[in-house]
Amino acid sequence: MGYASSCVEVFIVTDQLNDNYDVIVIGGGAAGLNGALMLGRARRSAVVIDAGFPRNEPAAGVHGLLGREGVSPTALLERGRAEVRGYGGHIVTGAVATVTPDTRGPHDAESPTGFTVTLADGRGAHARRILVTSGLVDELPDIPGVREHWGRGVLHCPYCHGWEVRDQPIGVLATGPMSVHQALLFRQWSDDVTYFAHTLPEPNAEQAERLAARDIRVVSGEVTHVTAESERVTGVRLADGTLVERHAVAVAPRMVARTDFLAGIGLSPEPHPSGMGEHIPTDVTGRTTVPGVWAAGNVTDLSAQVGPAAAAGANAAAQINADLVTEETDHAVARRRTAEAPAPTV
Repeated sequence: MGYASSCVEVFIVTDQLNDNYDVIVIGGGAAGLNGALMLGRARRSAVVIDAGFPRNEPAAGVHGLLGREGVSPTALLERGRAEVRGYGGHIVTGAVATVTPDTRGPHDAESPTGFTVTLADGRGAHARRILVTSGLVDELPDIPGVREHWGRGVLHCPYCHGWEVRDQPIGVLATGPMSVHQALLFRQWSDDVTYFAHTLPEPNAEQAERLAARDIRVVSGEVTHVTAESERVTGVRLADGTLVERHAVAVAPRMVARTDFLAGIGLSPEPHPSGMGEHIPTDVTGRTTVPGVWAAGNVTDLSAQVGPAAAAGANAAAQINADLVTEETDHAVARRRTAEAPAPTV
């Protein structure tokens, strides 16, 4: 690979999609890249198929990640791709259209099951195992100013952005069952927090008591606009025209796993226990209900930050490698037994 260097290194690499892999990783975020890195180090053939829509792209930096605190999301992904390629992994840009069961490929003799992954542009490849790390989509309320400032003045996670808005006036826009909890969390970073009930019912007696105990003001009425000046959030406007000054607004979006392409193998998202959205359930190893398919990162853990998502990708990759080792050993034992079996007597 080559690169052109100025203040940063830009890798110019065109990865080809081969016909067959041990593992196809669907999704090129922290979970997918760390999974592919582990697979490469385990001497497995792997490709990461990345549609190119990272969830945290609007954010200025990644936080809470030891050794990489504050790194830009783009820089982190570029470094991760280079590391994956350094161990022979492929990175392919494209959107996965379907995943279907398949028995073709060079592993037929030893592994009669597998999958065909087809991209939207018609390209395809076969794999013995699948690691789904396709992330999620944040469904934001349809309020002017929310999407425009998402990831900057309009926030979601206090651990990702709380430090950057510490001691500032913060508004929490109620959108779902976790909004009161979100307001109580943001209170850790500022003593000026306002809870906007918006179109949800007023907090119940217990919630109201807890908010009051932390000096969190509750404002009734529908929110119609998040105001800003020079790209900086300035307040929240209500339907009656009232403007409440705020320098940051927290929103809990509905989070929905990107999984449409999994319908062909009978894998579909389920409601998350928190009520925050939909996810693909897995066991502690990342294994889904479909044999041969694992999932890691936000596609299964809606609230995972970059660090936990990357760790989950590494863990799932190790489990996949162990599963392949077990399968290969079983086939080797069967071949050995066949070879050592006495010839039939005539």
